[in-house]
Amino acid sequence: MRKTQKTFAEKDDDMLSEYDFDLSKAKPNRFASKMSKDVVVIVLDPDVSKVFRTSESVNRALRAMIDAMPAHTSRKRARKVEFNRAA
Repeated sequence: MRKTQKTFAEKDDDMLSEYDFDLSKAKPNRFASKMSKDVVVIVLDPDVSKVFRTSESVNRALRAMIDAMPAHTSRKRARKVEFNRAA
Protein backbone atom coordinates (compact mmCIF):
# COMPACT_ATOMS: atom_id res chain seq x y z
CA MET A 1 0.00 0.00 0.00
CA ARG A 2 1.38 3.41 -0.98
CA LYS A 3 1.71 6.25 1.47
CA THR A 4 -0.32 9.26 0.44
CA GLN A 5 0.56 12.84 1.18
CA LYS A 6 -1.65 14.69 3.60
CA THR A 7 -3.68 17.52 2.17
CA PHE A 8 -3.41 21.01 3.62
CA ALA A 9 -6.66 20.54 5.58
CA GLU A 10 -5.41 17.30 7.11
CA LYS A 11 -2.17 18.95 8.21
CA ASP A 12 -4.18 21.65 9.99
CA ASP A 13 -5.90 19.01 12.08
CA ASP A 14 -2.54 17.85 13.41
CA MET A 15 -1.81 21.25 14.95
CA LEU A 16 -2.39 21.70 18.65
CA SER A 17 -4.42 24.65 19.88
CA GLU A 18 -1.44 25.84 21.90
CA TYR A 19 2.29 25.14 21.98
CA ASP A 20 4.64 25.66 24.90
CA PHE A 21 7.97 26.93 23.57
CA ASP A 22 11.10 26.75 25.73
CA LEU A 23 12.49 30.25 25.19
CA SER A 24 15.63 29.44 27.18
CA LYS A 25 16.83 27.54 24.08
CA ALA A 26 16.14 30.45 21.73
CA LYS A 27 19.03 31.83 19.68
CA PRO A 28 19.46 35.38 18.38
CA ASN A 29 18.49 35.98 14.77
CA ARG A 30 21.76 35.80 12.83
CA PHE A 31 20.20 37.69 9.89
CA ALA A 32 18.90 40.64 11.92
CA SER A 33 22.06 42.69 11.42
CA LYS A 34 21.62 42.46 7.62
CA MET A 35 18.19 44.09 7.75
CA SER A 36 17.95 47.86 7.78
CA LYS A 37 15.58 49.52 10.23
CA ASP A 38 13.54 51.03 7.37
CA VAL A 39 12.52 47.70 5.82
CA VAL A 40 8.78 47.10 5.55
CA VAL A 41 7.39 43.73 4.51
CA ILE A 42 4.36 43.82 2.24
CA VAL A 43 2.44 40.80 1.00
CA LEU A 44 1.44 40.94 -2.66
CA ASP A 45 -1.65 39.28 -4.06
CA PRO A 46 -0.86 36.28 -6.29
CA ASP A 47 -1.86 38.08 -9.51
CA VAL A 48 0.43 41.01 -8.68
CA SER A 49 3.33 38.75 -7.72
CA LYS A 50 3.15 37.12 -11.17
CA VAL A 51 4.00 40.50 -12.70
CA PHE A 52 6.47 41.74 -10.08
CA ARG A 53 8.85 38.86 -9.39
CA THR A 54 11.47 40.79 -7.37
CA SER A 55 11.51 43.55 -4.78
CA GLU A 56 13.55 45.65 -7.22
CA SER A 57 10.74 45.52 -9.82
CA VAL A 58 8.15 46.55 -7.24
CA ASN A 59 10.35 49.41 -6.02
CA ARG A 60 10.94 50.61 -9.60
CA ALA A 61 7.20 50.69 -10.29
CA LEU A 62 6.44 52.50 -7.03
CA ARG A 63 9.18 55.06 -7.63
CA ALA A 64 7.76 55.73 -11.10
CA MET A 65 4.35 56.33 -9.52
CA ILE A 66 5.88 58.69 -6.95
CA ASP A 67 7.64 60.65 -9.73
CA ALA A 68 4.36 60.93 -11.63
CA MET A 69 2.55 62.44 -8.63
CA PRO A 70 2.13 66.21 -8.55
CA ALA A 71 5.04 67.88 -6.75
CA HIS A 72 2.83 69.93 -4.42
CA THR A 73 1.07 66.86 -3.02
CA SER A 74 2.63 65.63 0.19
CA ARG A 75 3.21 61.91 0.60
CA LYS A 76 0.87 61.78 3.59
CA ARG A 77 -1.94 63.45 1.62
CA ALA A 78 -1.33 61.23 -1.41
CA ARG A 79 -1.49 58.09 0.74
CA LYS A 80 -4.78 59.26 2.26
CA VAL A 81 -6.24 59.91 -1.21
CA GLU A 82 -5.18 56.45 -2.45
CA PHE A 83 -6.56 54.80 0.68
CA ASN A 84 -9.93 56.52 0.19
CA ARG A 85 -10.10 55.39 -3.44
CA ALA A 86 -9.51 51.76 -2.43
CA ALA A 87 -12.32 51.83 0.14
